[in-house]
Amino acid sequence: MDFFTNTNILFFLAAYLIGSIPFGSILAKTFAGVDITAAGSKSIGATNVLRVVKETNPALAKKLGLATVILDALKGTLVLLVAMYFGVSESTLWGVAILAVLGHCYSIYLGLEGGKGVATGLGVYLVLIPIPTIIGAVVWIVCAKVLKISSLSSLLGLLAVVISASFLNNGLNVGSNMPMYIIAFIIIYKHIPNIIRMIKGEEKKVV
Repeated sequence: MDFFTNTNILFFLAAYLIGSIPFGSILAKTFAGVDITAAGSKSIGATNVLRVVKETNPALAKKLGLATVILDALKGTLVLLVAMYFGVSESTLWGVAILAVLGHCYSIYLGLEGGKGVATGLGVYLVLIPIPTIIGAVVWIVCAKVLKISSLSSLLGLLAVVISASFLNNGLNVGSNMPMYIIAFIIIYKHIPNIIRMIKGEEKKVV
């Protein structure tokens, strides 16, 4: 079997490489002239884009933050949709999802640095477990408006996805919920510094 002509391998590589694209960094540099990988939390996610760009251009910051969320989500969504079109197995789809999130969190283009994986995780979950993801997205949005703490809102939304999916999609059509848990673990792991700051009462609000 030729490694570079195996459909599954090609989609795994595509998922990681496309997931690694740092849209937040690209947008901030292109439209605001700032390097978010050297400012704020140094994350490439929408929250850091919003926080850093807001210092010089509040109106632009909101637009770039929204664009970052959408593009980061699409990184996983589009690869999955193409893979589904080619009829790959459910287990392969979950492998693609995991690698897309890993790419965002540990980007090959940024020396294995990256974001927290929330938007990309949302994108892949939306394709594979849509109803639990919609529930989680609603929790995320409501918590964000009420709590004003991005990391806490994201984690609560993630928890809502996992809990609802555990009841609604037992086995995820692959005999196990483990792929979903792996993605959740990656996102939570990347949030450990935020969790520590929350415990200390030092996590900043997004205002």
